[in-house]
Amino acid sequence: MSQPKQPTNYGALGTLVTVFFFWGFIAAGNSVFIPFCKHYFHLDQFQSQLIDFAFYTAYYIGALILFAYGAYGGKDLVGKWGYKNSIVYGLLFSALGAAAMILAVNGNSFAGMLIGLFIVALGFSLQQTAAQPFAISLGDPATGTSRVNLGGGVNSFGTSIGPLVVALALFGSTAAITDEKIASLSLSKVILLYTFVGILFVAAAAMFFFSKKVPSGKMEETTEKASKALYTLLIMTGLLIVMFVPVFNSYKTDLTNAPEAERHAMEAYRLKWLIGALLVVVVGLVIANLSAKKKADNWGPMQYPQLILGMLAIFVYVGVEVAIGSNLGELLKQESFGSHAASEATPYIIMYWGSLMIGRWTGAISAFKLSDSTKNILRFVVPLVAFGILIGINTAAQYDMKPLYFYVICVLIQIAAFYISKDKPARTMLLFSVLGIVAMVIGLMTTGTVAIYAFLSGGLVCSIMWPCIFSLSIAGLGKYTSEGSAFLIMMILGGGIIPPIQGKLADIIGIHHSYIVAAICFAYLAFFAFAVKGILKKQGIDYDAEVSAGGH
Repeated sequence: MSQPKQPTNYGALGTLVTVFFFWGFIAAGNSVFIPFCKHYFHLDQFQSQLIDFAFYTAYYIGALILFAYGAYGGKDLVGKWGYKNSIVYGLLFSALGAAAMILAVNGNSFAGMLIGLFIVALGFSLQQTAAQPFAISLGDPATGTSRVNLGGGVNSFGTSIGPLVVALALFGSTAAITDEKIASLSLSKVILLYTFVGILFVAAAAMFFFSKKVPSGKMEETTEKASKALYTLLIMTGLLIVMFVPVFNSYKTDLTNAPEAERHAMEAYRLKWLIGALLVVVVGLVIANLSAKKKADNWGPMQYPQLILGMLAIFVYVGVEVAIGSNLGELLKQESFGSHAASEATPYIIMYWGSLMIGRWTGAISAFKLSDSTKNILRFVVPLVAFGILIGINTAAQYDMKPLYFYVICVLIQIAAFYISKDKPARTMLLFSVLGIVAMVIGLMTTGTVAIYAFLSGGLVCSIMWPCIFSLSIAGLGKYTSEGSAFLIMMILGGGIIPPIQGKLADIIGIHHSYIVAAICFAYLAFFAFAVKGILKKQGIDYDAEVSAGGH
C-alpha cells in the first residue's frame, strides 16, 4: 500500500518564493550598476567587474562558514536555527548590507560600496542555503523540484525588472543619457535605491518571522565531520587571496600617462594572476577528488567524481551567466555594435536576463500535472508569451524595441531544443551547452545585430542549466547529499572570478574578442554533461530520469 502524499503548504511556499525575487533583482540590477560605476568613478573594465567579484565571492565565504561550523561542531547551523529563522537572519543581514551601501555612498567610496554589496550577498548566501531545501520540504518530496522551479520563475521575474528599476533609479528616467552625463550624476540616487531595497529586506524578514503558515524547519541532525574537505577549502581560500592581492596592489601605480607597452605589460601581469585564481579552484578540486579516491575517510562528498565535476560546472555556469550580462553594456558601446550609451543598453540587458525567464518559465511547465499534449502546446506558447511580456515592459518604458523583434528567432530555436531534450538532465545539459558554444562562436565571428542576438541567446542557453547540474551532481551521494548541495552553492564563487577575467582580457584584446571566455565555459559544460553520464552509469544510476527544468 502506497503512502499518502504530503500536501503542499502553499501558504508557506508563497511566502518563501519572495526571497527568490531579491536574488534575481539585485544580481541582474548589477548589470546596469556596473557601467554606471565605471563612468562615475572612472574605472577600467576589470575594476568595474569588482562589483560582481564582491557580490559572488560572498556566496563562497558564506557557504564556507556554514560548512566549517558543521565540520567542526558536528551540527548543521541552518538545521539548528531552522529554515525559517535562517531566512529571517539572512534578510536582516542583507538589510545591514544595504545600510552599508548608503554609508559608502555618503562617503563617495567605491570600495565601501563593494563592501556593502558583499554584505548583501552574504545574507543571500544564508537565504539560498536554507530556501532551496526548505521549498522541497514544504510538500511531497517527489514534487520538490516543481516548488524550486516556482522560485526560479519568481527569481527570473526579478532578473527581468531589476535592470529597468535600477536604470530608473540611477538615471532618473528611461530616456538615454550620455556617458559624460552619467559621470556628473549625483550618487544620492543610489541612496534612494538602497534605502528602498533595505526596507524591502526588513519587510520580508518581518513577514517570515510573524507568519504562522511558515514552519520552523528545524532539523537537529548530527553531521558527519569532513575535516580533510574543510582543510582543502581553507587552503584554496588562502591561495585565492594570494592570487588577488597582486592584482589589487597593481592599481596603486598610476599608469594613465605611461607608454602603451608598459600599460599592456601591466594588463598581462594582472591577467596572469586572475588565471592563477581560476587554476586554484580547478586544481584544488581535482586533487581533492583524487586524494578522496585513495582514502575516503573525512573527505565527505568530495569522494564522488560527479560532485567534483558538478562543482566546477556550477562555478563555470554562474561565471558565464554573469560575465555575458555584466560585460554586455561595454560591448554595446562599440561602434560595430551600435555605439550605445550606458543608459541605452538597458533594454538589451533586460532582454538578456529576460531570456533566462523565458527558459525557466518554459521549463517549469513540467512541474504541473498536465497531459502530454497540453504540455507540448504550452512549451510553444509560454516562451512566446514571455518574450512578448519583455517587449511590452520595455516598450512601456519608452525604449525602441524594434531592433529586438527578430530575437524571436532565437526563442524558436530554444523551443525546438526543449522538444528534443525531453526534460532529461544529461541530454538537456549537453544540447544546450552545444548551442551555447555555437552562439558564442557566431557572436565572435560577426558584429551588429547578429552578434548581439548571439550573445543575448546565452541567457536562453543558461536558463535551464542550474537544476540539470544540481540533479546530476548530487545523484548517488546518499547521506552526503546535504553537504554536497552546500558545496555546489559554494561554487557560485564563479560569478566573482570569471567576469573579472573576461573584464581584464577585454582591457587587453578588446571587449568583443573577450567573449572567447564564454565559449570556453560552454565547452566545459558540454564536457560535464558527457562525462557525468558515464560516471553515473558506472555507479548504476539512471542519469536520464526525468526532471523538470527550472532556474537558479
